Amino acid sequence: MQRSRTRTKDTTPPRTGADEKATLRGFLDYLRNAIADKVAGVPEPQVRTAAVPSGTNLLGLVKHLAFVERFYFLGEDAGDWPATMRPSAQDTVDGVLADYRKTIERANQVIDACLDLALPAPRPSRPGPAPSMRWVLAHMIEETGRHAGHADILREQIDGSTGR
Repeated sequence: MQRSRTRTKDTTPPRTGADEKATLRGFLDYLRNAIADKVAGVPEPQVRTAAVPSGTNLLGLVKHLAFVERFYFLGEDAGDWPATMRPSAQDTVDGVLADYRKTIERANQVIDACLDLALPAPRPSRPGPAPSMRWVLAHMIEETGRHAGHADILREQIDGSTGR
């Protein structure tokens, strides 16, 4: 397959508010948008086709990140974590992206309502104390950034597109 070399203009990191929560949320939103943009417009079956031996694919990355957001910010148990990376035959790009965006909207409501980042974040019942909202925000920046990097590589393999 001949790949075109499409370069999307890179967006710069956000200029965020002056406080810690605004800074953390600004960088998390920046990465959330980057991964959603990498999936938008990718046709079937390429959006769900694994391009690496692990089976990782663009649609699965977004589906997984929605589960991770619900786990850490909304306190919902994901159940089978490996299954969160595998889109079903019924999953569509539009549907998975809509679910991801709705989950982000709900997660941002929880973040915005948090008055002290040292307080525990919601989470499913587990032994031990829940992590602080500060830890969850830092972890979600790391998790989303890691998977955005995966998405960059997968997208370039699909159609040569680079940039954010």
